[in-house]
Amino acid sequence: MRLVIIGATGNIGTAVLRRLRESEAVTEVVGVARRQPDARAEPYRGVDWRAVDVSQSGVAPELASILDGADAVVHLAWLLQPNHRERELWATNVDGLRRALAGAAAANVPHVVVVSSVGAYSRGPKHTRVDENWPTGGIHTSHYSRHKAVDERLLDEFEAEHPDVVVTRVRPGLVFQRGAASEIAGLFAGSLLPVRWLGRVRIPILTVPSQVISQAVHADDLADAIVRIVEQRAGGAFNVAGEPVLDPAALGQVVGARWVVPVRLAVVRALMWITWKLRLQASDPGWLDIAANVPVMSTERARSVLGWSPRHRSTDAMREVLDGLADGAGVEASPPLAPRA
Repeated sequence: MRLVIIGATGNIGTAVLRRLRESEAVTEVVGVARRQPDARAEPYRGVDWRAVDVSQSGVAPELASILDGADAVVHLAWLLQPNHRERELWATNVDGLRRALAGAAAANVPHVVVVSSVGAYSRGPKHTRVDENWPTGGIHTSHYSRHKAVDERLLDEFEAEHPDVVVTRVRPGLVFQRGAASEIAGLFAGSLLPVRWLGRVRIPILTVPSQVISQAVHADDLADAIVRIVEQRAGGAFNVAGEPVLDPAALGQVVGARWVVPVRLAVVRALMWITWKLRLQASDPGWLDIAANVPVMSTERARSVLGWSPRHRSTDAMREVLDGLADGAGVEASPPLAPRA
């Protein structure tokens, strides 16, 4: 099986390449990335690398050429920064997917896998779980959520126009692994905030809004689900998340807090907005809106259809990133995951 991965050097792509070492079905891997990795290092060795920036207009024919003869394509290309310039994000996150789908259609690729997100879902419940049929209208105050929701509509259109193509949407929670610690710090904290202390210090009191309830998955567990999807040519949507749900109590355990104190959501949001506008930190308040509003997902379909189950607890995956922050961890061979200076 020939597999093309678009966006193969990031957090998820690197984990997928590791997981593919165990796959007997996938015999050829083509990695597409804007910035090329060190192809001599694992897990990038043995991959046929192509340099393509999907944000650039006119790349669909080049993608079609790369995708010619592929049995499946996994689309992972996504930008989170610079989030003060949403037009730049749109060029990769939305237009990039549109170009990838056009290339897949031109090359007659029989299976298209796109990693979406829990952030694509509309506002939903926190204390019951929803399946993949929950509406994917997004949270309008988050650029990330808006882009994911638009991508879901692009996939709707693609499915309608190409009924013979198997289309799969993967909707994970937050994706954590030690090697992504430096990338995560840069994307969400920025270059001004010191973050290494987060991994070294146990916080005695954690103040967090009670509405902030999220789900997370270790990158290796998400990669396992993706490879199972490719190997089984499984279509439809799949929620992918580890256990337990990251509510305030679970977050307190991760950071070693003795007390978890609720704080008003509006206060935290205002503080995030001010510091983000002043460019003191890199997280816009839309991330808080996602955490407070998207539903808690059921992963029953991934378990029953794919035979998938997570090997890592979500709390351990988050702790792994915090410990990685303390050590300045990253992946030297990957430009997106390179250790933070």
